[in-house]
Amino acid sequence: MTVSPPVAIDPFGADIPGESARLRALGPVVAVELPGGIPAWAPTRYSTLKALILDRRVSKDPRLHWSLFGEVAENPAWGWILNWVGVVNMLSTYGADHTRLRRLVAPSFTARRTEKMRTRVEAITGDLLAELDLHRAGAVVDLRAGYAHPLPMRMICELFGVPDHLRNATGRLVAAIIDTSDPGPEHALSVQEQIGTVLPALIAYKAETPGDDLTTEMLRVRDEDGDRLSEEELLHTLLLVIGAGFDTTVNLIGNAVVALLRRPDQLAAVRSGAVSWDAVIDEVLRVHPSIASLPLRFAVEDITVDGVTIPAGDAILTTFAAAGHDPERYGPGAAEFDARRGADDHLAFGVGVHRCIGAPLARMEARTALPALFDHFPGLELVAGDGLAQVPSFIAYGWREIPVRLR
Repeated sequence: MTVSPPVAIDPFGADIPGESARLRALGPVVAVELPGGIPAWAPTRYSTLKALILDRRVSKDPRLHWSLFGEVAENPAWGWILNWVGVVNMLSTYGADHTRLRRLVAPSFTARRTEKMRTRVEAITGDLLAELDLHRAGAVVDLRAGYAHPLPMRMICELFGVPDHLRNATGRLVAAIIDTSDPGPEHALSVQEQIGTVLPALIAYKAETPGDDLTTEMLRVRDEDGDRLSEEELLHTLLLVIGAGFDTTVNLIGNAVVALLRRPDQLAAVRSGAVSWDAVIDEVLRVHPSIASLPLRFAVEDITVDGVTIPAGDAILTTFAAAGHDPERYGPGAAEFDARRGADDHLAFGVGVHRCIGAPLARMEARTALPALFDHFPGLELVAGDGLAQVPSFIAYGWREIPVRLR
């Protein structure tokens, strides 16, 4: 099969559905260039992506399996990718290394612990709604800043014992990593400096003031005898679980609000009980996944997909949005939000051994926040309509602001 020339991925993620459709028209696996010109392969179909995620010949470890990993440090325009693949955590390990790290961290995210947090999620939700009530009736507010962001942010900071004096810095760090609009070396260096200051400060604080939180638990895992977290693994695991633990849920809540406000008939159906909130959440994760494309995985050996060979050592983009929009899986209206679809087979939380360990918490937060919001403001109105701006990222899928009128 003839392979098309590499397609440059928009670093701003301005039109993720349109870009997914254009790539799909070129084939099931397409050569692409990430910001700075990093070469990779993009699966464009649900079945292709799922098969690659589950394929043991696909690795997450760039040190072992990316033929270009040694060139990253030599190319200033590639520095940004180190924030994703230059770390040592579950996002960038393979085989036994991944299994070991997941085994050490997963007990902190059990269903029992998640259920214990429900009361606190409900309390924070109530506090945020009360804060929104302080605005005059009919006021226009940014629901992302006033509701979708602070709920998961407060929850994850409580969960990991992040003190007040480090919360803003933690939020800025995660936002800087997600922003892929500037692949320049200055931005990459700034992020690395923040990683090297914010997280060590948290570790030092929790070492001096331990508590009933997950950072303290991870410090215990680091310090106990046997198969433990190294200092580097601790730092980078905190980066992963704190960042993924709130930013993705911000987008999940925000994307759901926008999708329902744009479709009053579906909002009415879910509020009447004809459609479940769980179905809404699954459909949001399918058509507006919080992570549109996740860098990177790597071919351990040559892998042929529908006549296209991904050479050993090449990078593969994990294209959740493209998979969710695949008409072969979800029909000709795949790019449209329809909560009646029943899309609980989406890949937004991953699949198999790489399924997100924080998925139950994210779902519980959204399941709490969404009905509470629409019950409290039944006449909520989206002000911007189709004029919302995507966050500057091809990785994240969400809105910079969500202006709504409170009613």
